[in-house]
Amino acid sequence: MNNSDSRINPRQLGTPRGIKAERGSYAAVPTSGDRKNLNKPSRGRKKSIFEAYMSKEDVSAGLKRGELIQGPLRINPKKYHEAFIPSPDGTRDIFIDGVVARNRALNGDIVVVKLLPKEQWKVIKPDGSDRETEATHESDVPEDMLGTCIPQEAAKGDAESPDVIIEAQFDDNDAEHGQDHLQDRLTDDIKKLSLDTSEKAKAVGIGGVHRTKQDDGPKLNDPRLLPDKFLQRTAKVVYILEKKHSRAATGFIKLLADKNSELFKRCAMFSPVDHRVPRAYVSLADCPPDFVTRPEDYSNTLFICRIVDWKEDSNFATGQLAKSLGQAGEIEPETEGILTEYGVDFSDFPTEALECLPQSLPWVISPGELAKRRDLRKECIFTIDPSTAKDLDDALSCKQLPDGNFEVGVHIADVSYFVLEETALDKVASERATSVYLVQKVIPMLPKLLCEELCSLNPMRDRLTFSVMWKMTPEGKILDEWFGRTVICSCMKLSYDHAQTMIESPGKIFSPEELPPVSPQHSIAEIQQAVLNLHRIAQHLRKQRFIDGALRLDQLKLSFTLDQESGMPQGCYIYQYRDSNKLVEEFMLLANMAVAHQIYRSFPKQALLRRHPPPQSKLLKDLMEFCNQVGLDIDFSSAGTLHKSLSETFGADKYSEARKEVLTNMFSRPMQMALYFCTGVLEDETLFRHYALNVPFYTHFTSPIRRYADVIVHRLLSASLGASSPIKMEKEAIQKQADHCNDRKMASKRVQELSADLFFSIFVRECGPLESEAMVMGVLNEAFDVLVLKFGVQKRIYCNALPLRGFHFRKVGKKPELTLMWEPEELEQESVPQVITIFTLVEVVLTSDGVPLKYSALLKRPSLE
Repeated sequence: MNNSDSRINPRQLGTPRGIKAERGSYAAVPTSGDRKNLNKPSRGRKKSIFEAYMSKEDVSAGLKRGELIQGPLRINPKKYHEAFIPSPDGTRDIFIDGVVARNRALNGDIVVVKLLPKEQWKVIKPDGSDRETEATHESDVPEDMLGTCIPQEAAKGDAESPDVIIEAQFDDNDAEHGQDHLQDRLTDDIKKLSLDTSEKAKAVGIGGVHRTKQDDGPKLNDPRLLPDKFLQRTAKVVYILEKKHSRAATGFIKLLADKNSELFKRCAMFSPVDHRVPRAYVSLADCPPDFVTRPEDYSNTLFICRIVDWKEDSNFATGQLAKSLGQAGEIEPETEGILTEYGVDFSDFPTEALECLPQSLPWVISPGELAKRRDLRKECIFTIDPSTAKDLDDALSCKQLPDGNFEVGVHIADVSYFVLEETALDKVASERATSVYLVQKVIPMLPKLLCEELCSLNPMRDRLTFSVMWKMTPEGKILDEWFGRTVICSCMKLSYDHAQTMIESPGKIFSPEELPPVSPQHSIAEIQQAVLNLHRIAQHLRKQRFIDGALRLDQLKLSFTLDQESGMPQGCYIYQYRDSNKLVEEFMLLANMAVAHQIYRSFPKQALLRRHPPPQSKLLKDLMEFCNQVGLDIDFSSAGTLHKSLSETFGADKYSEARKEVLTNMFSRPMQMALYFCTGVLEDETLFRHYALNVPFYTHFTSPIRRYADVIVHRLLSASLGASSPIKMEKEAIQKQADHCNDRKMASKRVQELSADLFFSIFVRECGPLESEAMVMGVLNEAFDVLVLKFGVQKRIYCNALPLRGFHFRKVGKKPELTLMWEPEELEQESVPQVITIFTLVEVVLTSDGVPLKYSALLKRPSLE
């Protein structure tokens, strides 16, 4: 893109006449209404739209005094004018209503807010027909309690802490009702923050409370007169503590509407695809040379823009166009857009990092290094991974001992041997913090030479490992434990499918061509026996874990088959989580727990562990009430009782599984994310607990090729065994790295979900319309949410998009119910009623919307039988 001197000075930018807020993106459009509490304009200066941020000192003092509250900002993807921050006491989220109150903060930023007076708090509709008083979490489900998602490429789904892919295709049409609605919204935003108190209650406009007589209205409408349980606290942003949002967005460019304005000659308007990001002025000098003369040529071209500024007196941000990606709706441009928006570094590794790798190839283990390690190269050790995996972190062994017990080993790639502390390579890995698994490829944390070669536990190759070995009974009782640096030579690369066949057909004699190559030192029968022994022990371990109170929420995960030539999705299916996956998971969990105890014992102030806080109490309470309303007997008292309630199937019909999926989805909502932390920073040991696993100490040790936290854990483990000098990081530095790992983990999880969304919407476009059964998982007054059973995606179905004569919402007891009156197909026929409530089974059709990557779910007309 050409750089010329006509860069925009953000200070000169106002709102040009003729720019109207388009459907789907916001601009804070002021009105000439009363603006008492907004900055009074000085001579010649434009009126402010946003409040100036407080000073750092005032914020610090306000937080100390408890007058201000800080937290991560979540903007509702379905209604971008609604934002929330979690309440510090775990009660209902604090509501930030409108763009003006949000004060230029973006999704994910750590903000400081000031509560508004009680008369401006939001009244929660008592009829509960609109459940959206909390922002939709973008699948805030702790991955430690979810099934594994295996992307098409080489993802070894976290065996012990799998990631979930949830369809998060949020429609725009419920958030916007055209331009006028949007203009009113923003006008209201400014009024709300500027009216005097007597007017405020009216402006807040409490919906859902039906006034009976005109004169008793204000009593119901004045939040000051209502008990707190009917109120949601509201606040405004006064400071941004940390800009977590990448400030990058993908979108489209358009000419300004007013051709006669000065700005028209210098700027274009960038409209982001994500409506939570503001529209921005960008310099025409950064746009393609023929954009002004042929703007229509670029109507479907995706651009990346970085938000560089957003002034108090401007409705729009100032952006800088970074690059043109290509056509909207195509896999590579869209993927690059997703990666950039979430700040994933997919550039080539810098030269100084590559110089840290072994330079003389082929690399061999030196005799000196061999002498320091336990030599396990003659043992029967093998890997079990997805068939496409290239980064093999972990291997297993299981040897029967003369006394009838077993020696079981978990052998993990010794990445810390190659990635030394404080080197250029270490710095890059610590910044990336995780590999990111897309449907079609992996963005690795480490250079290919390490993750696919020298560290990957490839078959028939000597590899350096860190091992945990146990002596255990056939029932999985641990008699003895050993940690140490080892060297192994894997004798076979098994896929989950191979291991599954061995488990399902224990007597089967495999011919060599049915399996991958095997090392001449070992027989297929020996490997098969080891797999079966591991499976039997894993079953005992798993059973005991759930008896001890663990919880697992398995959500449906989508996998794709891709065309070899074009890379386009040819088919998609729900990934099956089977016994072979469970086998690997049990031993990874065991190793992670063992290492957590070991490093915490040795370094009580420096250990990097992983905690999982209990569910958010407010959301859990709502869920409990909801379950009571729909007559479900669920015991929420602990992770274990919740798991037990879920496992006891709901009815014996063929849809009991579907009901379980819907419930699993609901139970996931109050769950918090699991977090890395440094033990020296958290005083209270009870906070170390892992809620879902129901254990006091847990960490990540088993995937150092693709998770930086595990690399630190390896260093701590090595130091605890006296095999290396203590780690150089102080507890504060470890905590800082832990926070960064948490942020990148969440970003990579979101990117993974968006990658699956991208491929699924392309699949609908290329192979649709698609029909499927779906189960209702939520009922609102004009729409309902369904889980599409064939594909595990969630969609909202709007009554106004269906050929209905009418529809009616009511509560039966406390259970929400919609009755749809279908237009008859023949004129003289009666209209067909269809009752929609939780767990109703419906037929849906998924069809592409003609807009890139958008698709809708439509309800099929019920048959007359």
